Amino acid sequence: MKIRHYLEQDKAGVINLWQEDEPNPSPWNDPALALRQKEEFQPGLLYIAEEGGEVVGTTMAGYDGHRGWIYGVVVSPAHRRKGIATSLLNFAEKELAKLGCNKLNLQVRDGNEGAVALYQSLGFAIEPRVSMGKRLG
Repeated sequence: MKIRHYLEQDKAGVINLWQEDEPNPSPWNDPALALRQKEEFQPGLLYIAEEGGEVVGTTMAGYDGHRGWIYGVVVSPAHRRKGIATSLLNFAEKELAKLGCNKLNLQVRDGNEGAVALYQSLGFAIEPRVSMGKRLG
């Protein structure tokens, strides 16, 4: 298994993986749209786990010059529990640190206790915050 930066040739594999992870996405989480937007903005912060030429995991990061964010750690169900998510997150942390990032944030959907446990095992802590959002457009 290899962790690396996203390449244009990964497009179909990434979209397929994201569709597999969320087969009925909401309009604001459409895999093809999300990938196109990432390709247009900070494309160097999209990371791929590849095994045998197949995209088996991804994570997206963002950095605003102050804080970094991790978005959408996705691993194919057939490849879970092999350390792929951990490898992706470690890679993302190193890449963000190279940019000067010294604080990393992420959000977990309520009820996803498996993800919370994974992130806690990697040094993330639950912070006393209220997460708020607003859809634009």
